[in-house]
Amino acid sequence: MARSIATDLDEFDLKILRQVQVDNQTPQRVIAEKIGLSPPAVARRLQHLKDAGYIRNNIAVLNETAVGRPLTIIVHVATENERLDLLDAMKDRFNRCPQVQQCYYVTGEMDFILILNVRDMTEYNELTRTLFFEGGNVRSFRTCVSMENVKTYGPVPV
Repeated sequence: MARSIATDLDEFDLKILRQVQVDNQTPQRVIAEKIGLSPPAVARRLQHLKDAGYIRNNIAVLNETAVGRPLTIIVHVATENERLDLLDAMKDRFNRCPQVQQCYYVTGEMDFILILNVRDMTEYNELTRTLFFEGGNVRSFRTCVSMENVKTYGPVPV
């Protein structure tokens, strides 16, 4: 797993990370030209960054509306019981649900914050039955519907 940036990454590594966060399809030769390294050096560094856990995944970010899933729902979930086995079961349930795009176990009044992507409110209603009523250990949940997704992902500032 990644350790402290201050000790493990040099300026070239940081420049590579900045570039691949914006466009991970950038050819290594283009990255090399931009940062002043050879393409083989960039390739070695990219492999190291992946192996060391600095780069978790290479993915395509889809346009939700274009693929027919225009609704983003934010849900605050409060648990009935914070027993570890019950929390782990909830985490597993949320993790297995494809509509759950992000899941955070948090401090405060709520125990989880979920970001869901759904086709429509009918799909969300069905999900509430599965995730919150039938799944168990949910004391309450509060739903917010996004009116506009202003910023849904962004590069980690490195």
